[in-house]
Amino acid sequence: MMDYGFTEYQAAIRDLAREIADKEIRPVAAEYDREGKFPWPIVEVLAKSDLFRVFIDEKFDGMSEGAPIMNMVIVTEELSKACGGIALSFAGTALGTIPIILGGSNEQKERWLPDIASGRKLAAFALTEPQAGSDAGAVRTTALRDGDYYVLNGTKQWITNGGEAEFYSVIALTNPAKGPRGASCIVVEKGTPGFTFGKKEDKLGIRASATRELIFQDCRVPVENCLGREGTGFITAMKTFDVSRPGVGAQALGIAQGALDHAIEYACTRRQFDSPISAFQGLRFLLADMAMKVEAARALVYATARHIDKQPTERPTLYSAMAKCFASDVAMEVTTDAVQVFGGYGYMHDYPVEKYMRDAKITQIYEGTNQIQREEMSKALISGFHGRTTSAAAHAA
Repeated sequence: MMDYGFTEYQAAIRDLAREIADKEIRPVAAEYDREGKFPWPIVEVLAKSDLFRVFIDEKFDGMSEGAPIMNMVIVTEELSKACGGIALSFAGTALGTIPIILGGSNEQKERWLPDIASGRKLAAFALTEPQAGSDAGAVRTTALRDGDYYVLNGTKQWITNGGEAEFYSVIALTNPAKGPRGASCIVVEKGTPGFTFGKKEDKLGIRASATRELIFQDCRVPVENCLGREGTGFITAMKTFDVSRPGVGAQALGIAQGALDHAIEYACTRRQFDSPISAFQGLRFLLADMAMKVEAARALVYATARHIDKQPTERPTLYSAMAKCFASDVAMEVTTDAVQVFGGYGYMHDYPVEKYMRDAKITQIYEGTNQIQREEMSKALISGFHGRTTSAAAHAA
């Protein structure tokens, strides 16, 4: 494998995550996919191995060593090689934790982060609603002030770790008249009266990940659970995606690499016309293209994660969108090609690659569809051009 400049600690957590993936996840991945079970036994292994600590600062019982996003990406990729759905118990918790890291006070972080770092409690992020998907500004869930409480009413849809997590970073309107500018990010704890869960979704892929509705009916949450100032929730959500999207890229990358590994093994052992099918140039070229795309995706995802860690005050929107979009497109292409390598067997549940293809699809959709990512990229590029021309004109004057 190419040397990507991992620290000794990062190499250690990579090896640990890879061992867990191989020994604990891979043998049960098909079962969890078939039955749609949440992988609590795997979560316990991850917790005992301290892997939930890798994206949380040492001050709050974490072990990030100053590189939380790179660490998250490394672990997510390794777990996803074995099962993209099971990996989401980890990656979905990171997503739900990022708003607390970005917007929380020291007191709030001390209250919630140690439990997440230990793996005792999982987290989730709740933005999407039935009418607010790509149009995140169309959120309608309200959190109206009533003394020392917010009263939440509304429904969130397709929430990763829904029903399993203990902490939910929820985007809701504290001032509906202002629209998105009136949104706030509020942490709601499981078990709060008025907070219940709707149906568990029956999904095409990532079936080991719990995806549920969140239902708020006169749910009273202390005002002290608001992250940052009222009205900054939409900004927190967008900053969260800036940081979390390389994690989706890492999930896609792991899925693609897992499918490629299976395809190579099959090509070297499957015989047709008295030869392994790897003897045929057309198939060898297909494998070469798959590997080239995967390595390019890895380089972009890693570089983006490292950039975010080194430049925490800079908005990495352009690069995060690129990493998520490119890696997920690669995952869909590579997993589809892996099915092709297996031929008719690839279409059967008895073989693993059809699951990789099903798992890959969602990475092109959630945390912003790839069409939205391209919109984000184009806006950043055009804005950058206008910024340069304005600066050049001012300098010339």
